[in-house]
Amino acid sequence: MQSRSFTPMAGDLAERPAAMTQVIAVASGKGGVGKTNVVANVAMALSKSGQRVLVLDADLGLGNLDVLLGLVPEHTIEHVLAGTHTLDDVIVDGPGGIRVLPASSGVPQLTALNDTQQMLLLEQLETLSRGVDVLLIDTGAGISPNVTFFTSSAQDAIVVVSPEPTSLTDAYALIKVLTRQYRERRFKVLVNMAKSPREAADVFRKLDTAADRFLHVALEYVGYIPQDDYVPLAVMQQKALLELFPASPAAQAMTRLAGQILQWPKPIFPKSAVQLLWQRLLQTTAAM
Repeated sequence: MQSRSFTPMAGDLAERPAAMTQVIAVASGKGGVGKTNVVANVAMALSKSGQRVLVLDADLGLGNLDVLLGLVPEHTIEHVLAGTHTLDDVIVDGPGGIRVLPASSGVPQLTALNDTQQMLLLEQLETLSRGVDVLLIDTGAGISPNVTFFTSSAQDAIVVVSPEPTSLTDAYALIKVLTRQYRERRFKVLVNMAKSPREAADVFRKLDTAADRFLHVALEYVGYIPQDDYVPLAVMQQKALLELFPASPAAQAMTRLAGQILQWPKPIFPKSAVQLLWQRLLQTTAAM
C-alpha cells in the first residue's frame, strides 16, 4: 500500500483550534487477550464520531495491527528509526478514516528501544502536518521497556484482561511495575472475551482487590467486551469487526467504549516530561 502524508481537508485546520491530543495507551500483561483487536475497532468507532485518530503500533518488534486490518505497508517504524524515512513516508490509511503507524515484525532489535531511539521516534512525530485528536498506542504485551515507556507516556492507560487466570496474573504484574517503577497510580481496566456481565465483573473484582491490597492502587472498570463468534470471522478476513459486523455484540461494546472515551476529561496539562514531548510533537500547524 502506498503511504500518504496527512493532507488537511478544506477548513479542517483553520476551523479547529489547537488542542491537546488525547494520548491513550492500551496494554496487557499477556498476549492473546484481544488487545490489538480492541484498539483497531475502538479507533474506528472514534473516527466515526468525528475524531481524527492516529494509531501507533508500538509492538515494535512483533507488530501485527497492519495484518489484522489487511494493510500492506511498504515501510514501517523500523525505517524511521534507521533514519531512511520519515513518519509521513510510513503512515498509511486504515479503515473508517483512521491512520496507522505500522510496526515491524520479526525485528528483535526493536523490542527494547534505547534512549536515542525513543527520542528519535518522538522527534519524528513532529513531521506530522495534520491534527490528531486521539492517539491510540497499541503497546506490546508484558512488561518490556517498550511497553512501560509507551504506557507511562500516555494520559490514560487501559489494561486489557481476559477471564484466564494467567491474564489476571500478568495484568497485575504490569500494573505493579508501572506503579512501583513509574509511579503510575491510575489504570482503567477492560475485560475482553467475557461470557457474561457477571463474569466480567468478577474478573475485575479479583484484579482490583489485589491491586488495592498490595499496591494501594484503585482501578477503574470501563466495561467489558463479550465473547463473540463474529470476532474470529473478521480476523480471518483481515477486516475490522466494525467494518464487517457492526451490529455484533462485541462491535457494539467497542462502540460504547469509544463513547466513554469521548466523555473522559480532556488533558489540559501534560502529566509528565515524557508526555510533554508527545504533546509538543503531536501539535498541529493550525496555530502557525
